[in-house]
Amino acid sequence: MATRRQQEPLGEFFGEFSERLRGDCWQPLLDVFETEKAVVVRVELAGVRREDLRLSVEAETLRIRGVRRPPEHSEELERLHQMEIAFGPFERSVRIAIPFDRDQVSANLEDGYLSVILPKRTARSIEVKR
Repeated sequence: MATRRQQEPLGEFFGEFSERLRGDCWQPLLDVFETEKAVVVRVELAGVRREDLRLSVEAETLRIRGVRRPPEHSEELERLHQMEIAFGPFERSVRIAIPFDRDQVSANLEDGYLSVILPKRTARSIEVKR
C-alpha cells in the first residue's frame, strides 16, 4: 500500500517538507501527569499567542485548538535554508480518565508552555440514616 507521501507528487520530491507546506498536519507535543490534587496537561506551544487558543471540556475530554502564525520575515531574508517549525492550525484532544471538577479547570500560557490544571473531584461522604 502506498504511503501518503508516495501518493502526493510534492511528497516524493520534498519528503516530509511537503507535509509542512500544507499547514494542516502539526500537533503540539504534550505531557499528562497527576499530582495529589489535580491532573495536569502541559502542552508545548512556542510562538502561539494566548488569543489564538481555544480550550473546551466535553465529558472526559479536554480539547485544545489554536493556530501558530508564521513570523514576519524581514526584507533581508533572501533564501530559506531549512524549515522545521510547523505553522497553521492544530488540535489535540486528551481523554482524562480520572474524575475532575469541570467548573474549576484553569489554564496558563507561560514561556511557550500551556498548563491546564484539572482539579480532581473529591469523594463526598454520605451519611446513612437509620
